[in-house]
Amino acid sequence: MNKFKGIFYGMATSVTFGLIPLFTLPLIAKGMEYDSILFYRFFFASLALGMVMLIKKESFRIELRDVPVFILLAFFYTFSSLFLLYGYGYMGAGVATTLHFTYPVFVSLLMLLLFREKSSWLTWVAIVLAVCGVALLSLPSTGMTADVKGIVIVLLSAVAYGSYIVGVNKSRVRNMNSRKLAFYVFVLTTMIFGVKDLAFGDLQLPPDPASFGNLILLAVLPTVVSNITLVLAVQNIGGTLTSVLGALEPMTAVCIGALVFGEDFTVREGFGILLVLVAVTVIILSGPVSRSMNKVFKRIRPRHA
Repeated sequence: MNKFKGIFYGMATSVTFGLIPLFTLPLIAKGMEYDSILFYRFFFASLALGMVMLIKKESFRIELRDVPVFILLAFFYTFSSLFLLYGYGYMGAGVATTLHFTYPVFVSLLMLLLFREKSSWLTWVAIVLAVCGVALLSLPSTGMTADVKGIVIVLLSAVAYGSYIVGVNKSRVRNMNSRKLAFYVFVLTTMIFGVKDLAFGDLQLPPDPASFGNLILLAVLPTVVSNITLVLAVQNIGGTLTSVLGALEPMTAVCIGALVFGEDFTVREGFGILLVLVAVTVIILSGPVSRSMNKVFKRIRPRHA
């Protein structure tokens, strides 16, 4: 039963996060700037997550020395969210979300470069597959449009999100309650966009009730709900299987782009997306696969007296 619940929560996490284009693209079409969209997203998400913590009677207390870490994490999260929205202006939402989903590759590279954490041969195979997938998506076609500038912008989004994950795992807040951690990251991200918008006079009001509804849904479903179900999924089925189920995230965005927004979809782009998904899955499973293969080799290796 716990495994079934965990799989359900993992699928809910990926599908809800993949809904980001469904709520953001109509807002962009009505003239809302990226900074304003993200300000409202994280403002409403902070309120919603704060209410969840109050209902669960969870502590909001943090130490003063945690603040610089939260500020750094908030900047990573800010750039990740902003670059992903910028990417929607250059390519289809499905392609952009797929490219953003390469963040596990960048997590592996950052761990290797910054912490000398050794990578297995499976990791390097995955990196080659990811590069090939990105190359296919970068080629001009009559389908979903994507140019080199857009590719770079969305890959920067993946790098920023990978940096956020590495920052969480390697900082003093790594053992903190996940809702509390997300709450303070959301609050500081809201402040970053709020200060920028107010300083340059760019903060916009939602143009109509439908836009206000999209902002609320953007804050609740792909932000708060996905965060809560992520924790529940990891608790029930572990991080590896939860990460594998994350492949539903770009698939959801691809379906929304094609079915809701009429984005074209070619065989070549489908193959490119498939390569990226395979690469990320290999990255996620590289640890368990390597351990299993080592056990097999130990069993079949000749023993010398």
